[in-house]
Order: sequence, then C-alpha cells, then structure tokens
Amino acid sequence: MGNISRRDFAAAAAFTIVPRSVLGGQGHTAPSDRITLATIGLGRQGMAVTMELLARPDVQVIAVCDVNRGSRNYVEYGDNALLKSARALLGKGYEYWGEDLASPGSVQLTATFRTSLGMGGREPAKRLVEAYYASRNQTSAYKRCTAYADFRELLEKETGVDAVYIATPDHWHAPISMAAMRKRKNVLCQKPMTHSIAEARRVAAMAREMNVTASLPVNNPSTDATKTIAAWIADGAIGRVREVHNWSSRPFWPQGVARPAETQPVPDGLDWNMWVGPAPERPYHSAYLPFVWRGWYDFGCGSFGDMGCYSFAGVFKILGLTPPTAVEASSSEYFPETYPKASIVHLDFPGAGNRGPIRMSWYDGGLMPPRPAGLREEDQRLFQRRGEGIMYVGDSGIILAGFNGDSPRVYPESKKYQSPPRPSRGQAENRRDPAIDQFIAACKGGPAPLASFESQVAPTESFLLGCLAQRFAGERFEWDTAAMRIKNSEAANKYVDPPYRGNWS
Repeated sequence: MGNISRRDFAAAAAFTIVPRSVLGGQGHTAPSDRITLATIGLGRQGMAVTMELLARPDVQVIAVCDVNRGSRNYVEYGDNALLKSARALLGKGYEYWGEDLASPGSVQLTATFRTSLGMGGREPAKRLVEAYYASRNQTSAYKRCTAYADFRELLEKETGVDAVYIATPDHWHAPISMAAMRKRKNVLCQKPMTHSIAEARRVAAMAREMNVTASLPVNNPSTDATKTIAAWIADGAIGRVREVHNWSSRPFWPQGVARPAETQPVPDGLDWNMWVGPAPERPYHSAYLPFVWRGWYDFGCGSFGDMGCYSFAGVFKILGLTPPTAVEASSSEYFPETYPKASIVHLDFPGAGNRGPIRMSWYDGGLMPPRPAGLREEDQRLFQRRGEGIMYVGDSGIILAGFNGDSPRVYPESKKYQSPPRPSRGQAENRRDPAIDQFIAACKGGPAPLASFESQVAPTESFLLGCLAQRFAGERFEWDTAAMRIKNSEAANKYVDPPYRGNWS
C-alpha cells in the first residue's frame, strides 16, 4: 500500500465497490450479458411467455405493447391461471397481488370447450413487469417498463431494445417482424411465422439481409422424441416411410360460422382500427377477438396454422421434406369467411435421395385416420374424441406417437426400439424451453436456432397451402414452389400473396 493511509484507502474503496449484479459472476448476470426485450401483443400467449422471459436472468423486459389498454376477457387454460402464474412468478409477499385483475368467470366458447377468462393488455403487462423487477430490487419505486399502443412508436423510441417477442394475431406477424428487423432487432415470433406464403419468404429474406436472429418458440426440432423417431426411421424400423397421418382435436374456438350481421360498440381502451391493421376493414364485433380470431381467414390460420406449425417442424426435420407438389382437402359445411369445423387435408411431397414420395394427411375437428389393429391400451387414447397424434406408416410397420411425437412406439413391437422414459411431472415443470434458450444464445452470437425463420419457410409454406386447400375444399392444387404459384387455380393464387389494407404494405 506504500504511503496510502488507511483512511485514504477506505475512501478510494467507497468509489470502486459495485453491486454483484453489475459485475456478474455465479448466480448473477451482468447488464452487458443481458438481452433487452420488448413484448408486442399481450394476450394469453403474450402474457405467459413474457412471464417465462422475465424469469430468465439474462433477459431484461423494458417495454410492452398492445392495441388494448387492458381487459380480463382473454382465454386461459385453467381457473384464474394467468393471475396465479403471475403471483407464483413474483413470489413471497405477492400472494394477493393484482386482485383487480382476477378472472371474472368463464365462458362457453363452443359446445365442447369452456374456458376461464383472464387478464391481458399493455397496462396489466406493464404492472407485472414492474412488480417483478421491484420484487427483485427490494424497492417499490422501480419504473423501467414503458407501455405502448403502437409498435411503430415502440421501435422508434426504444433504441436500446435488442429483441422483440411478437404474440399478436397471425395477420400481424409478418408486418411487425419486418418492421423490427429493419431496425436491426432480433425477433422471436409466435407461430405461425406468417399469415401467407409470400410473407414467409419475405421475413426469412429480411432476417438474412439484416443479419439478425429471427425464430419461433417451437421446440419440435429440438426434442428427444424427434431425435428418437428420426433415428428409428434411419435404422429401418418401419421400412421406407410412405405416409404420415397427423390429427388434432382443435378447433377449441368457433369455426364454420357466418359474419355477424350486427355491429357492437368498440370497448373502451381498444384501438380497433389498429387491431385490424393490414386485414380488410370490418366493423367491430366480439366474434373476432380475443382468441376467437383464429377461426377467421382474415386474421388467423385455423386449426392447421395453430397446430400444424408444431408437428410440421418436427416432421420436416425427421424426413427432410421440401414443399409439396400437390394439396387437396375435404371439409364440413362451407362458410366464406371462416375455416371449416372439421377437415382432412392431403399433401403430396416429392421423393429426395433414398427417400421416396410421401403423402401426409392432416385431420382436425375430431376427424382422424383409421385406427390400426393391435394397439396397446395406452395408445388407444390417441384415437378418442379429444385425442391428438401422429403416425408414420412404412412398408413394414408404423410409428405411433402423441401429436408432437412424444412417447413414440413401433408396431409391430420390438425390444430394439424403445421410447426413452418420460420425465417426471416435476422434471417437466422445471424444464426450460429449448427454443427460447436457443434464441437468447443466438442473440449473443451463438448458432442459429433450430426453429429459425430460415429453417421454417418450407414447413410454413406447406401448412399454409393446407389452409388454402381448406378454403377451396374439393379442389386439387398443383403447386410450383420455385414460381410460388398454384398452377391450376388463379382464384386460389390471390391468397398466396394477398395485398395489405391501406398503407400497411
């Protein structure tokens, strides 16, 4: 210490000691290692994933955005589930947080689906973000989350944002993704990646051009089940694969319905014109939102777009598929503006390498393929009324699994092909989301996520062709992927790259 006095040393130390959270180290993340993030779209999915992002020490949520100021009419999967999750995230001392945000009750959306209603919108999200960080900083004065009604204002003002998470209705995914990437923001976008085929190609091209990370929170390419099924098929467990059958019990929301004849007053706090955005203009009605927008052609992608993005991401990874050459559908009663209540879609994929051509069939609304004989009792559930599953059919057997490929089983049964043990309930609850892990790592310079925009163009193109076939049930489309064109239907081609309303293009 030379000639420095004890008092001088103490004074110098007072100016150099910094909080452990600034330095980083074990159990702490330095600010330089954190991803600053904004959430755009605060419905049920936006709220739930924002909570997951908040819990990650290497993410700092600094802004939220939604065209709705706030309401308690969002679908949630469990009684008062969103508020319970928020309180669990906040922890001890917050057991009674947000009493005014409690569920007002439940609603019968369809004849078979009743759901609790919960909180959503920009103001409840802002409150939650600030409460979370306040609980960690031991102060109630934390005010570092800004709420916006317009994503354009957020992108203009929040120059320090590294990434955005987009959880809006489907018709907004591409416009917001494009705007964010033009500002060189990394993008985590809810599935489906886009609302139209042309948009899928555009957002992937923009991600390449801007050199940003852009991906979906879709885990199927990363799961042990996908790796297991791929290994079994490569090993010849069922011979050459000829068919894939994939079925979902969705929709849980109304489909096969007509446009409401009456109009309703726009709820206080909702910017209806902004919610409609690039879609064709129409008067407000609660038949369109929240959650129920999935069944409308102008806003959602129906059951196929809601769930097919998961299963197709896995199937494409397993079989190395490219876009189909043809697609056709049959469906229940036709309605001009909504997806059918039930449908079957067939997609024909070309062969490649040692793999021959494959026909993939999608079933929804309770429809499913014929049940194979000789199934174990536990596999019979996949073919029950609310069952969902996937089946790979080969020359010498089948692989049957849950919808996302979980718990796969080979028939005829073989000791050689045994599914890995399922995680315990506790392990499953504590398991982190690999797609989000990969996105955050990529934002810091790591490898591209397995569900990157680039990798998901072909799966997205394929199931969106299936959605288009549902709209034109009974017709068979011949698809030219190089030209991005249906060769035999000009009427359907209008929806491959539909125009945006007004100046949104």
